[in-house]
Amino acid sequence: MIRRTGYHVAMSIVSFLWVAPILWVVVISFRSFDDVAANGLGSLPHSFTFSTYKSAWEDADEFRALINSLLVTIPAVLLSLGLASIAAYGLARYSIPFRRTILLLMLMGNLLPPQILLIPISRFVELIGYYDTLIALIAVHVGFGLGFYTFVLHGFMRDLPREIQEAATIDGAGPGRIYSSVILPLTRPALAALGALSFTWIFNDLLWSITVIRSGEKMPVTPALLGLQGLFVSSWNVIAAGTVIAAVPTVAVFLRFQKHFVGGLAIGAVK
Repeated sequence: MIRRTGYHVAMSIVSFLWVAPILWVVVISFRSFDDVAANGLGSLPHSFTFSTYKSAWEDADEFRALINSLLVTIPAVLLSLGLASIAAYGLARYSIPFRRTILLLMLMGNLLPPQILLIPISRFVELIGYYDTLIALIAVHVGFGLGFYTFVLHGFMRDLPREIQEAATIDGAGPGRIYSSVILPLTRPALAALGALSFTWIFNDLLWSITVIRSGEKMPVTPALLGLQGLFVSSWNVIAAGTVIAAVPTVAVFLRFQKHFVGGLAIGAVK
């Protein structure tokens, strides 16, 4: 009983420490500039206003930045998971020569620190004529995520019963039909979990956005928030409001796929 109580108390403290910064940002986003300037960021709020959200939305053009982020994130997630599922299907369900070596080579790309690749990728994108385009940013995210997604999906697909595939083959289904009608539905929890994670990673990316994008009108939301700090140096309430707005899509995606996300993690833990 004492151990259980201590565990709940400790977890409550950890949860509060985790949530407190988020709540702090939300509170600041509803405070006026005069309140923040007079009392400081750490003080209790003495005002309440929605004008900060209007400033972040209109003056900083955050709507355009959100659209840019979605134009990058949605295609990147779909392409990454689509290509990774096809690669994982072939490597997990068929006897391909050197398949373990291929899988390790794909995964090795994720072991490299991305910072050492900034200049080579920037120069390469510029040489092929796609610098300062959303297509280049999509390609970068697909390339860097493909190895990890393939590795994870390979583990799920490899442990699926062989009898299911054999039964589909006896019924006359080819590799494509087995992939689309048998394997993909069974790996839906893993795809949903990876989809939620990859959406969050790509949507919140800053490093690659400022590496391959130069124009302000093409910037996704995270570098746009960085520019917001330059536009409103002391307006931390406006910056906080912009941060809250930018967090809405990722929170919505997580809530929508929460059931599949938790199920995918549970299956992965068992396997």
